[in-house]
Amino acid sequence: MSKTVTLSQVPSAATQYPKAVGALLPVFGKPSRVAPDATVPDTVYRVENIRVNRDRLREYCRTTGLQYGAQLPLTYLFVLQFPLAMEVMVADDFPFAAVGAVHAENRIERLRQIGVDEPLTIATHAENLREHRKGMLIDVISEFYVGRELVAMQTGTFLKQQCTSLSDAERGPAPKDTTPPPPDRVLSVDLGLIRRYAAASGDRNPIHMADLSAKLFGFSRAIAHGMWSSAAAIANLEAQLPDAVVYSVRFGKPILLPAKVNLYTKRTDDGFEVSILNRKKGYPHLTGTLTPRG
Repeated sequence: MSKTVTLSQVPSAATQYPKAVGALLPVFGKPSRVAPDATVPDTVYRVENIRVNRDRLREYCRTTGLQYGAQLPLTYLFVLQFPLAMEVMVADDFPFAAVGAVHAENRIERLRQIGVDEPLTIATHAENLREHRKGMLIDVISEFYVGRELVAMQTGTFLKQQCTSLSDAERGPAPKDTTPPPPDRVLSVDLGLIRRYAAASGDRNPIHMADLSAKLFGFSRAIAHGMWSSAAAIANLEAQLPDAVVYSVRFGKPILLPAKVNLYTKRTDDGFEVSILNRKKGYPHLTGTLTPRG
C-alpha cells in the first residue's frame, strides 16, 4: 500500500540539487548499477492549492514561443510538477541518481483546458522499473486535480544508462545520416535562451547551464532541455489543439548549444506529428504526436 506525503509547499531546488549531486558520490551515493528487481518506492508526494506564478509563466512563454493567456500552455504542466518529480527522484529510496538520468520520453494527457487562476493539487510517484537495451527505465507520474476533478496526467520516462540483459539483443540497421528536407520552421537556441528557460522552468540541471558543467557528464557543450524543444515544437500548433489531448514525445540526440534545428509539423487523420531534426545530418532530436483524447 502506497504512502502519501502531503507537503506544505512546493519543494525547493536549493535543497534538492545538493541531494541529487550527493547521490553521485562514491560510497555515500547511490549504487552505480541498478538491479532489474530493485525496489521502486511507493511514496506519493502531494502538494495542494498550487497557484501559478504569472511572471514565471510569462517568461516561460517568451523562451518557448508559446502563447501567454488565460489558459495554461500544455507543456507547462511538466514545469508545475517538476519539483515533485525531483522530490521523488532525490529520495533515498529512489533506485538511481537524478543527475545523469536521461529524460527519454514524455507524455502529457490533458482532460480539459486548465485556467491559469485555477488552484491545482499535484500528486507524484514512480513506478514501472524495467530493462531497456541502454539501461533501466522508470516512469515518474504526476496527476493534476482541480478540487476532486482529475484534469491532467504527466509521465516522464527516465533512463539510467548501464548494461542490461537486453543490451546484446539484435538491433535493426542504424539509420543513415541524410540531408533533411526543407523545414517548416528553423528554431534557433543558444545558452542565454536556455538559461532563461531554466530560470522560468526551475530545471537547472548542470548539463544545461554551462559548457564546463556539461562536460562533467560527458557532453562536449551544454545542451538544450528536452522539454524546451517539446514546448517549442508546438508553439504554432497550440491554438489548433483540442481541449482534451495527448502529447507524446520521444527524445533523440541532444541539441548542443548554440544550434539551429529544423522543425517539421504534419497534420494526420487524428491530430499532428512533430519532429525536430539536425539541420545537416537529419537525425532526430525529438519526435512526437498530438492526438485527441478519446
